Amino acid sequence: MRILVVDDERSIRVGCQEILTKAGHQTDMAEDGFQGQSFIRGDHYDMVLLDLKMPGPSGLELLEEIRRIDPETVTIIITGYATIETAVEAIKKGAYDYIPKPFTPDALRRVVDRGLERRRLALEAAQLRQERERSLLEVAQERSQTRTIIQCMADGVLVANRQGQLVLFNPAALSMLRLQATPQIGASLEEGIQNERISRLLLSMLKERHAPQSFLSEEISLPGEFPATFMVNVAAAMAGEEEPIGAIAVLRDITKLKELERIKSDFVTMVAHELKAPLAAISGYVDVILGSLGEDIEQERKMLERCQERAYSLLALIKDLLDISSLESSSATSKREPLQLRPVIQDIADFLKGMAAENEIQVQLSIAEDLPLISAGRREMERLLTNLLNNAIKYNVRGGKVYLDARRQDGFIRIEVRDTGIGISPEALPHIFDEFYRVKNDCTRLIAGTGLGLAIVKKIVNSYFGQIEVKSEEGKGSTFSILLPAIGGSL
Repeated sequence: MRILVVDDERSIRVGCQEILTKAGHQTDMAEDGFQGQSFIRGDHYDMVLLDLKMPGPSGLELLEEIRRIDPETVTIIITGYATIETAVEAIKKGAYDYIPKPFTPDALRRVVDRGLERRRLALEAAQLRQERERSLLEVAQERSQTRTIIQCMADGVLVANRQGQLVLFNPAALSMLRLQATPQIGASLEEGIQNERISRLLLSMLKERHAPQSFLSEEISLPGEFPATFMVNVAAAMAGEEEPIGAIAVLRDITKLKELERIKSDFVTMVAHELKAPLAAISGYVDVILGSLGEDIEQERKMLERCQERAYSLLALIKDLLDISSLESSSATSKREPLQLRPVIQDIADFLKGMAAENEIQVQLSIAEDLPLISAGRREMERLLTNLLNNAIKYNVRGGKVYLDARRQDGFIRIEVRDTGIGISPEALPHIFDEFYRVKNDCTRLIAGTGLGLAIVKKIVNSYFGQIEVKSEEGKGSTFSILLPAIGGSL
């Protein structure tokens, strides 16, 4: 398959080209909208990976041109977290899917494979339209390549004939609708799919007159232990300008998109609460001090110190919010250059020495002499190491120890940060990299934090196509292990 990558970030272009070339695809690169436009007009591509914001024509403008030249070309939007809404708008305008920065090689391969499945299906569908004299029921009974492709689609597909009988479906549709038994070909829609709203949409397309090439859309939610939300698009299967010979429903799982909306709402609520509390405390203490100035100097000192603590807490939250925003922004790319991690690790350890001493914690470093260079931004590596060491000290016990080990491992640098602290419960472990998640128990109740430190670490590691894992046991400490590609190593 031929794939074009249009992105003004060189690291994204090169990384995508290397991953897709290894997968057997012919890949071209364009560094801005003008060059991308030239490639699109001068050649034919099965898929285009398209950045939204870049010099020259924007991603949305190029999307419209791609749709005009070849509507069947699969377009995948590359987007930062801050432009998720624009990515959703692009999907409504014809893009197949989007992938947020930073992304891993596996995430890229998955979305590309799904898109190419869609491309192959579109080509088969074009061939199918040339055989309109054959009924949908006959097509459903054939063990054709089209059926095989439909069986492998991630989107659910349901097809009904003009009599309202179910004639084609794929495993994805059965899974989405949570059907316990496989329906019979030829069964009525009500009996076969057991979903009144989808049945009603298909029957409406069959029985009511709709404009040619029109479709019906509806958002459908399924309750249960694991609630899910789907966007159902229904279109008529036409034979010339006659009445429809059938109707086709495509089910797309938008549960994650709805979850993003919920997270966005929760984020606004949380930020409002977190910013309000320290500001209210500072304001209250200052009011009291101003009202009783000079009466109790020691009490005033305590109040001012408390104001200072709350102000530091507020500044820490704002700093973490700015850090995570800069990591997610498509326009904020750090300058990466050959970097030796040894002095960075030593500087961070020296910086946190005072904090460790206050809690009688020993920090021991073990850095291999043959540690290779890494292509990285120093500020991002400082963020990563500071957050890991800060947590290892903060969530330790008095008199505990923190060990940092950095060594070569194949084509990577392996960094391990191990502590003898309070550990993490099995229930909390899957969530520790979630934004704003904090472990809540008696041991952490008085420890200040924003819940963004490990989320920032995870995003930095992902942006370098690295790996991170954690092992922990309550009462016995935690070990965070990171692999980062060394210069000359594999992507």
